Amino acid sequence: MPPVNRNKPERAKSSESQYSLMEFMKEFPDDAACLNWLWRSRYSEDGEHAQCPKCQQVRVFTRYETKQQRQSWTCGSCGYHLHPTAGTIFHKSSTSLHLWFYGMYLITSTRCGISAKQLERELGVTYKTAWRMFNLIRTELMSENSANKLGADAPVEIDETYVGGKPRYRNATNRFTGRGTKKACVVGAVERGGRVFASTIKSVSIPTLTNFVVEHVIPASEVFTDELSSYNDLSAPVGGKMRHRRIKHSERVYVSGDVHTNTIEGFWSLVKRGINGAYHSVSKKYLNSYLNEYVWRYNQRLNPRDRFHSLLLRSARPQ
Repeated sequence: MPPVNRNKPERAKSSESQYSLMEFMKEFPDDAACLNWLWRSRYSEDGEHAQCPKCQQVRVFTRYETKQQRQSWTCGSCGYHLHPTAGTIFHKSSTSLHLWFYGMYLITSTRCGISAKQLERELGVTYKTAWRMFNLIRTELMSENSANKLGADAPVEIDETYVGGKPRYRNATNRFTGRGTKKACVVGAVERGGRVFASTIKSVSIPTLTNFVVEHVIPASEVFTDELSSYNDLSAPVGGKMRHRRIKHSERVYVSGDVHTNTIEGFWSLVKRGINGAYHSVSKKYLNSYLNEYVWRYNQRLNPRDRFHSLLLRSARPQ
């Protein structure tokens, strides 16, 4: 076995990591490298030529050093300025792009998430700055497109749960319940072996759950739920095309052939364990943004590319 080159450490082939810290530092060593990546990703593949909105044709753009440290490239013909950060989460941010990129690397490299307080310690910024960065990343970059509905390739499981607070009483099966408490109500739908959607809701009423199904599930899908009465007329809003099957948890039946909701309940377990372990407590006001993070993590689990570059490509798109 050849000796390891200590000056050029490499990621081990047996490592589960897809993108190590050394690889990140090599690709993005400073703020200029991050800005140049953003410029090439948004406007100029070769780093020199770009479409000038004023000239209405491809021109040569050059970056000049200014006292104001402007993050812009200038058209060589008309002097028009293009700003790679305009319209992104980096717009009007005085925080270094290098810290933004490193923050996204930390968020995507952790298994269950990282708190804003830990982000503050890692980046050396204030807590207010760290929290704002994390909140923008969750709300703007990690939100999933609801236009891509579930149920095209596999059955869909739908279930609701409660997050935060403490249960106040037990139900008929002598188990703690969240209904009737100050817990936040959340509903989710997952395609077996595929993607998941989750969102906070005001209640588990029939109209609320029906609207969620119509928005996120294809009408001709096979849907599995528990015996909650709010799911009684689930196929009604989609013309009766939806095949609805239920598992009776009240009778302590959790799997009956292919009828179960274990997939979505497994996702709820990831969300609750992650929140308890990394964030400890989440307010109702921002719970939806935290759900965005765990939905994104779940949907990226089979991504052949590493999570960091996937999130980075989203940051290059105008918000």
